[in-house]
Amino acid sequence: MSLALVAFYVSAAILLLAALRVITARNPVHAVLWLVLAFFSAAALWLLLYAEFLAVVLVLVYVGAVMVLFLFVVMMLDINFDKLREGFWRHVPLAGGVGLLMAIEMTLVLASREAPSPGAPPAGYSNTKELGRILYTDYVFPFELAAVVLLVAIVAAIALTLRRRKETRYQDAATQLSATKAGRLKIVKDQGADGTGGGP
Repeated sequence: MSLALVAFYVSAAILLLAALRVITARNPVHAVLWLVLAFFSAAALWLLLYAEFLAVVLVLVYVGAVMVLFLFVVMMLDINFDKLREGFWRHVPLAGGVGLLMAIEMTLVLASREAPSPGAPPAGYSNTKELGRILYTDYVFPFELAAVVLLVAIVAAIALTLRRRKETRYQDAATQLSATKAGRLKIVKDQGADGTGGGP
């Protein structure tokens, strides 16, 4: 048994264990940390397939950004997770049936044809350059379409979460530009105790 095959089985076992713990961990912070481990294991599988760029992107984007965001949200928001778990066992049969159906479909797809074994790339080959060439030539239209969809999602998220609060003070550019020299400073005479206008 080669070293690459041993690394594959170890990474795959860790990935399956981490994915199982993501959905079974009672503490949400622990679930997020198990998901981070699952992403690292998936990145190791990408490295075994000689896809270094995808492995690095998986670690940087998901582990470095998305998972940190999830962790901060879970730790900062006071969410009642016991209330969220109330209907868990009621949905287990449906979820198990869907999972079993997906497993059967994947088994049929993998058994229908023999997967080619990825060999070592030739000298001077860059999978990053090849990925960029395919992405911006053959798949440029789906790539641009995905970018537009993400832009619409960002704008929609901002529009849905935008709230104008009464206690918040906003700048009014029209009022600031219409200010005059006479309205900037107002001198008020101090009325003394005797009403003569002098000091106390």
